[in-house]
Amino acid sequence: YVFIVQKSYQESETGPESSVITKVKGITTSEHKVWDVEEYVKPPESIRVHNATCHSDADCVAGELDMLGNGLRTGRCVPYYQGPSKTCEVFGWCPVEDGASVSQFLGTMAPNFTILIKNSIHYPKFHFSKGNIADRTDGYLKRCTFHEASDLYCPIFKLGFIVEQAGESFAELAHKGGVIGVIINWDCDLDLPASECNPRYSFRRLDPKHVPASSGYNFRFAKYYKVNGTTTRTLIKAYGIRIDVIVHGQAGKFSLIPTIINLATALTSIGVGSFLCDWILLTFMNKNKVYSHKKFDKVCTPSHSSGSWPLTLARVLGQAPPQPAHCSEDRPPSPLSGQQGAECGLAIASPRPRPISAPSKQMVDIPVSEPAPQDSIPTDPKGLAQL
Repeated sequence: YVFIVQKSYQESETGPESSVITKVKGITTSEHKVWDVEEYVKPPESIRVHNATCHSDADCVAGELDMLGNGLRTGRCVPYYQGPSKTCEVFGWCPVEDGASVSQFLGTMAPNFTILIKNSIHYPKFHFSKGNIADRTDGYLKRCTFHEASDLYCPIFKLGFIVEQAGESFAELAHKGGVIGVIINWDCDLDLPASECNPRYSFRRLDPKHVPASSGYNFRFAKYYKVNGTTTRTLIKAYGIRIDVIVHGQAGKFSLIPTIINLATALTSIGVGSFLCDWILLTFMNKNKVYSHKKFDKVCTPSHSSGSWPLTLARVLGQAPPQPAHCSEDRPPSPLSGQQGAECGLAIASPRPRPISAPSKQMVDIPVSEPAPQDSIPTDPKGLAQL
């Protein structure tokens, strides 16, 4: 799981450097006007205007400037359009915004408007760059629209397609406005060819649609002209769909350092680490014999014994210390037996035989008694030392 699914053998980088360029195309009409790109595509603005109601002139301070209002207050409380409500008179553009209704004509052809989203990313750690537009010169972009299977590298989206993929109603969204996020994800395995690193698109609404105070999207802009020498403007409060392009991703490539770290962690967690370290030190190190003598202790055992388990492990690893032929190598050969000394065991001065204890399973030295003088060891008729 760690190596295959999480790819812990790779060095990774998140948050690629990215640039996004958008371009909108389309045309529609209202009651008395033709709207093209220059008319309905505007820079985003976000301001709120509120009405300062009053009851008398005392509620309106002359010269006061409300940054969220419509101008400099004159100090008079005047009727607000038609009705009983009153508001503070201001020195500004007249008339002030009155919350006119939204035209329904612009929503008929707007779903067919197209948006080109040009995106390029760069992973500086791996010196890897790529874009989301196909490298073709045959006029491919003039006749294509985005399709996840057949036209992945044609980032021309219809506005209705984006809203539909976000799970929203275009009629409702066009009436009150909203914010749609186009999320481009670049998850790349750079151990594979560059053709395997492809963008993935997802869409969702970003503004809270169920919160009336903060749902929707609108902004204002004005057009200025002169009528009989008087500067006049047309203030337009536009309700629309704002597109936010969000780019993120992660790239990974094989690296030796994270591979070693995660491999050692995995082996240690399953208990193979100590055995592997012993095998490396006993097999490949120059001072393997020194490590073997420090790792394993010699235990003097009878010749018929199979030996303790540390010696057996050392023989399996191929680095067992030389097994002594006799416990007392400096003892002269017996003149009666013709063999060099007694077999490995404990030399007992008493003629009464004693049972020999089983080999200890712990890696400790068993104290060996000094061999008795030659003339004090009783012998049998064949001249063999009694043990």
